[in-house]
Amino acid sequence: MKATPDTSPELPELPELPEAAEPQRSLPLPLSVLTVAATTFSVVTTEMLPVGLLTSLSSGLGVSDGTAGLTVTLPGVVAALAALLLPVAVRRADRRTVLCALMVLLAAANLLSALAPAFGVLLAARVLVGVCIGGVWAIAAGLGVRLVREESAGRATTVIFSGIAVASVLGVPAGTFLGELAGWRWAFAVMGAFALAVAGLLAVTLPPLPSSAALRLGTFPGLLRGARLRAGLLVVLLLVTGHFAAYTYVRPVLERAPDLGAGLISGLLLVYGIAGIVGNFVGGALAARDPRRALLAISAGLAAVVLLLGPAGGSLLASVALLVAWGLAYGGVSVSTQQWVLAAAPRAREAAAALFAGVFNAAIALGALTGGLVADGFGTTDVLWLGGGLAALALLVVGCAKGADAGHAKGAATE
Repeated sequence: MKATPDTSPELPELPELPEAAEPQRSLPLPLSVLTVAATTFSVVTTEMLPVGLLTSLSSGLGVSDGTAGLTVTLPGVVAALAALLLPVAVRRADRRTVLCALMVLLAAANLLSALAPAFGVLLAARVLVGVCIGGVWAIAAGLGVRLVREESAGRATTVIFSGIAVASVLGVPAGTFLGELAGWRWAFAVMGAFALAVAGLLAVTLPPLPSSAALRLGTFPGLLRGARLRAGLLVVLLLVTGHFAAYTYVRPVLERAPDLGAGLISGLLLVYGIAGIVGNFVGGALAARDPRRALLAISAGLAAVVLLLGPAGGSLLASVALLVAWGLAYGGVSVSTQQWVLAAAPRAREAAAALFAGVFNAAIALGALTGGLVADGFGTTDVLWLGGGLAALALLVVGCAKGADAGHAKGAATE
């Protein structure tokens, strides 16, 4: 029997479905993400505002500069505790409502600071600021994955954390300038008005954000049994402690360079801050794909830069280049470590974010404390060895840990 030839037309090759290419598109971020970034900008600017106002604040309230420094230390300690306790206290409350309430409280704390008749009243106001810092960090850190589609979650998180870098570059210098122009009380008053405006924007731009589960204190010990999460938090502790120990004394280190006057140092610190903003976005882009590789690069960069800054102190060009590299490297620390921590606990993002915020703020206070002890006991240059050594230890921890790879990050984003 003769076989009948197959005359059916050959099917054309099917084109790729649009969905396959969709994750490559860069979607615009909603206004809600920018508003949350303004929230982080508000709390960080308020936290660091006394740094630029310390002299006028201490003379205005009749205390020493060292005592006035408590206005920076105290909020950091309170924030570390609030980051863990506040999410437990609010339990199932809508996170939009909680953020709005925290910004209203921040506005009130700034107003109380502006009107403080005595130093004790100012310290009470700064305790409230610490509550706001810890609460905002614990909640806002994990909102990127809830406000945008999966493919934009990394960019949204980076933008939210950019409020920290922008506060250092613009917020704190602007507050210092206003304090010199009109008095330190006006700087706090303006920040209070700004925080109140941000509270209104949050109420308008954020969608309802119900809590997925009631967070309990018993959740934290269970999370800490995860090796990847413990490694991520240890990296946070090492990098942030080392940075603040060394950067607190960067000015006297830079003054060793020839022909580097006070005006040029101020300009260099501004350039450092701008480099930090760039580093935030570069580090965020790398961490969205692979947090471990991003932190390997950041830890190695910080260790090299901080350790080299001591021997390079006699060269103006080398000091400037290393300071810019320092800003680029440290700018990516917040967003990269946060990506690692959330990826390590995809089913408990808010609890992981609370642990992250608590450790981060505790590390800020620990860095300032240890840096001061080393500077007083050995000299300001030796704090560079401390900071660089801690960054090198962080590199070792990241290298030994299995880490949170891109697959884990994706799971965190879709949870």
